[in-house]
Amino acid sequence: MIDPGAPRGTIAIIGAGSWGTALSIAFGGAGKPVRLWARRPELAAAMAATRRNPEYLSSFELPATVMPTGDVAEALSGAELAILAAPSEGVRAICERLAPHLAAGQVVISAAKGLEHNSGRRLSQVIAECLGEARAGGIAVLSGPNLAPEVAAGSATVTVVASADRMLAASVQAALSTPRFRVYTNPDVLGVELGGVLKNIIAIGAGVSDGLGFGENTKAALMTRGLAEMTRLGVALGARADTFRGLSGIGDLIATCAGRKSRNHYVGYELARGRPLQDIVAEMAPQIAEGVGTTRAALRLADEAGVEMPIAAAVHQVLFEGTPTLEAVKSLMTRAWKDELE
Repeated sequence: MIDPGAPRGTIAIIGAGSWGTALSIAFGGAGKPVRLWARRPELAAAMAATRRNPEYLSSFELPATVMPTGDVAEALSGAELAILAAPSEGVRAICERLAPHLAAGQVVISAAKGLEHNSGRRLSQVIAECLGEARAGGIAVLSGPNLAPEVAAGSATVTVVASADRMLAASVQAALSTPRFRVYTNPDVLGVELGGVLKNIIAIGAGVSDGLGFGENTKAALMTRGLAEMTRLGVALGARADTFRGLSGIGDLIATCAGRKSRNHYVGYELARGRPLQDIVAEMAPQIAEGVGTTRAALRLADEAGVEMPIAAAVHQVLFEGTPTLEAVKSLMTRAWKDELE
């Protein structure tokens, strides 16, 4: 039941990692009431006591309107919408915890950028499966060029919310927009979601390029051809090509490939320096580079759709097949000649 005492417009953010914390700071800083749920009660207690997240973005103070909690029911009580900002592999389990506490009319927004590793399913599909067919129409997707540290710092941020229901998308747009967080809408849920997923794989490749000391020409080419294969897969699965030319496609690709603020770029950079993947992943914990786990699932989707993704395949070779980074680059540069538009 919706809590009648909750402030109007309350936002529940499910997941207190970097992204969930950044969103809570952005919305709370604009005066919006926020409930920030942490999976571990001790983390919620620490945030409530210190007004900081000691594990993620610890240099930023939580605004007064942000209420940390370790209780799912409390987080959702009175909230008009719930934003799932958890890592992709945790989304199904978290949704199962949320389902009994969601009230009629509460909108659920997927803000994670990954695929379920074992099934290859998009996270909006996972959420719909957990919540049931009756609630599937109340699910939206949030994606765009949104690096968590910059969002937390109050940098001007633009994002997109996707839903096939235009009225739902418009209501989320109104609920989330602030003077520093501008929200666009897009009816192409599939395209918006895939853009946020696939750009992480290309960002690992961009990190490899930078780590090997290649210049801007190389990275520009990699990003351009990466966008081509992102679009190719998206269209084959039913998405709109123009979505990949928007915020959740090329916009997010540029932000994630630009430098080491991106965890996926960092993974590629460190791989190019010769470090083992397991060491890089262990060092980053508890933070996660979604592109690592997503690469296998994305290539399965591409194989099923009959779509060629050579950059993603090269990233897979480096991540999981022991291929040296320079050898992977050589394999891309010596592929059969092609027309650019094929």
